[in-house]
Formats: sequence, structure tokens, C-alpha cells
Amino acid sequence: MRSGAVASRGARRPGTIDVVTTERPPYTPHPLPDGYRFVPLDDRRWRDVVDLDTWVFPLGPSTDEHASEANPLTWERTVGIVGPDGGEAGLAAQHTSFPFSRFPVPGGRVPTAGLSWVGVHPQHRRRGLASAMIGHHFATCLDRGEALSVLYASEYPLYGRYGYGRGADDVRLRIPRGARLIDVPGADRHTVRLEHASQERHSGLVNAVHAAAGADVVSGLNRPGWAERETTPMQDLWWDDPEHLRGGFETRRIVIVELDGEPRGYATFRRKIVWDADGVQGPVQVGEAVALDAASARALWGVLLELDLAGEVLPYLLPADDAVLSLLADRRAARPRLVDNLWVRLVDVPAALAGRQYAADVDVVLGVRDRRVARNEGAWRVRGTAFGPATCEAADAPADLELDVRELASVYLGAGSLAALGAAGLVVERTPGALARASAAFGWPVAPGASWFF
Repeated sequence: MRSGAVASRGARRPGTIDVVTTERPPYTPHPLPDGYRFVPLDDRRWRDVVDLDTWVFPLGPSTDEHASEANPLTWERTVGIVGPDGGEAGLAAQHTSFPFSRFPVPGGRVPTAGLSWVGVHPQHRRRGLASAMIGHHFATCLDRGEALSVLYASEYPLYGRYGYGRGADDVRLRIPRGARLIDVPGADRHTVRLEHASQERHSGLVNAVHAAAGADVVSGLNRPGWAERETTPMQDLWWDDPEHLRGGFETRRIVIVELDGEPRGYATFRRKIVWDADGVQGPVQVGEAVALDAASARALWGVLLELDLAGEVLPYLLPADDAVLSLLADRRAARPRLVDNLWVRLVDVPAALAGRQYAADVDVVLGVRDRRVARNEGAWRVRGTAFGPATCEAADAPADLELDVRELASVYLGAGSLAALGAAGLVVERTPGALARASAAFGWPVAPGASWFF
């Protein structure tokens, strides 16, 4: 679970997409400095990968402790850079990506790469290695037919220079124990189980509820960005619970909410005892909280907010429109804070724009600038009906809107606003009225966001 550029650890629906593309020059990778070269990595280099990660992220645990953690890497997608010494001193840099074959975008799914474990050893920084790795990543995305790259960023400004935009937010809360929730009819019909979290016992339930929650949030609309853990290594990492990463908290527990024996929600959590002058006021860390409707959400949070010996409940990576925000009788007391979640990069602009639906009828020509993936440069005409099929094809007509691929990425999942970017001078309107119409179309009724780090 790493993210950053110097540090990052970070199918469309059948019958709904008609992608028309024009041959354009491909991405030209940024050259490596003299004496450096890319090398494929495999499981024999696991300890080297982890050792470089400890140089990039000084988290405290030793290399041996980190090497004992679950290995989430897909090795054929993992690449290192060695320096002039031929690698005898270890890796100079590395990156990997996770395969999201069915990554959710507004109204559809698009093959996507989850960029992660990007790191440059401090001794080798400021030599262009990160730029070379990002170029390598874009080239392999295009080769694999992955229209998007997504990541979690360790530092806010890092990835904008590579064409990534802030594509989703999550909300962080500090909810006082016993905070009052509004009543929801049917919540009391649910039953609740609290158990030690176990991959063997609970992975099927968690995967099924998580997938259902992302696929149908409101009236059949999906949640963009709601990435599923598609590979066994991803699953193993998410369930891994090494003591050296707990920070003094207990082992992972799980709350399961059911209705007539059918799972309707779950939350993973940890507690820690903290004594002060007022007695025990320990925090409760909530890892992933998912519910399928208002009643199950009310039942779930009703349990989490009433755990004994707790001072406050700390949810993490909640979507910006999560139900708990509306269920809290006093939202202000929870001190909500919006934090950037997924960063998005359109590696193949026409495939990405045709791979999603739009919230209003759209017919707009976008003049896209992309100094790193040359074939994305130019005018692209996007047409589609509200919540229906869409197309994207190269256009000879003048652009209605002009923008950088970074700004296009920041609205791609339905967060943000083209109109707001226009007000900041980041989108230029050439055809009167086009900005307002396109802004409405690129929005989405359900906030995007991913519920776990990769």
C-alpha cells in the first residue's frame, strides 16, 4: 500500500460502446540516464523490492518485517531500474501496477492499471528515473489496452505533471462515541454479528457485498472508482494483519449486518485502550465500511458508534456521499474532512471517453493537450445520450472546449466540475454555452471513490 511519484504504492458494457480511433504517434518514453536500465523483477527480488520501499517510505518496521507481509505484486507487471553498478547495490527505482480488468467508470467498466510501488532510492533522485518509469508505465498500458491509470498519491503535487488529475475524494471523520443517528425504517429488523476477521471465513461475504455496493448505489447507478480486489495477491494483502503495522491496536475485527440471513453490510475495525484523566477513551479505527441500503447502514453504524470503552470512531476512505453523513444527527460534531482519493490518468483518451456514460445528452468537441502521450493530442468529438451509449472519435471541427488531459482526468469519474475548472482558467470555452452543457454531462449522481489502498 504505497503511493507517490518519487513514492507511489500505490470492459466496457457490451453493446454500449462504439470507439472510433485514429492512428496517432504513440507515447515516446522518457530516456533513462546513461548507465541506467530497466530490468524485469520476479519473486527472487522480493526482498530487494521491499528494501527499496523502506528507503522511500521510512515507516519504522525493518526490511525483514516488511518482507514477511503478504506479497501483492503481479510480477509480470513489476519493473525495476538498476544503476551503473549493474544492480549490485540494489534497485535504483521500481514500479508495478495492479490489473483492474473491470474498473468502474460512470455507467460502465474500463480496463485500468492501478499504478503502485513507485519509488526512487534517495541516492538516485533528480535524474529523471521517475519520468522514465511513468513513460514505461504508459507504454505498457497502451500495449495491454488499458485506457486508464489510477493511483493513490503520497504527495499532492507529484502526479499532475504526468497528466493525472484528482479524480475522486473520500471523507475522514472523527465521530464521538454515542453520536446520535436518525432513525431509518427497517433498521431494527437486521441482525448483527461481531467476529474476529478471517479471510477464510469472511472473504466470500466481503467480496459479494463490496461488489454489490459498487454496482448499484442509487436506482441502478454504479459508483465510479469502486475498484474490486481482482487477484489473489490483492486479496491476501487486504486481509494481511501483521502486528508491526497495527500501531498498538488489536487484531482486525468485523461487524456483519444481515437481514433474514442474507448479508447486507460489514465493517472491519480495530480498537485500542487509551487511559486518561477521564478514564478509558480509546479510538476505534474503521477500515472498510460497506452497506447496501439505508436500513443496513443505520444498523451497521449503530453498532460501531456504541462500542464500549471507546472515545471516538475513526472511519477511513468513505465515499464523499456515504450514507453515514446523512444519518448523523449532528454532522458537524464528526469534523468531516475531504481528502483526495484516486488520481486518474486517461492513457487512451478516445477509449476512455467512449467507455463511460454521461448524465446528460452530450455533443462536444474537446481540444485536448497531452505532452506525454502524443496520440491523445487534438480534437475529439464526444456524443451520447443521457445514461446511454456514447462514442468518441477524432474530429476535424474546431474545439468547443480546450483543456489539458489533467483537467479531463479530474472530471472523468464524475467528481469536480468543468465549469469550476473554467472559472479557474483551466478550461477555455470556445463555443458559448458548451462549458455549461458539458459540465452537466460529465457529472455523475454517485460520488466516485475507492474504499481500499493499493
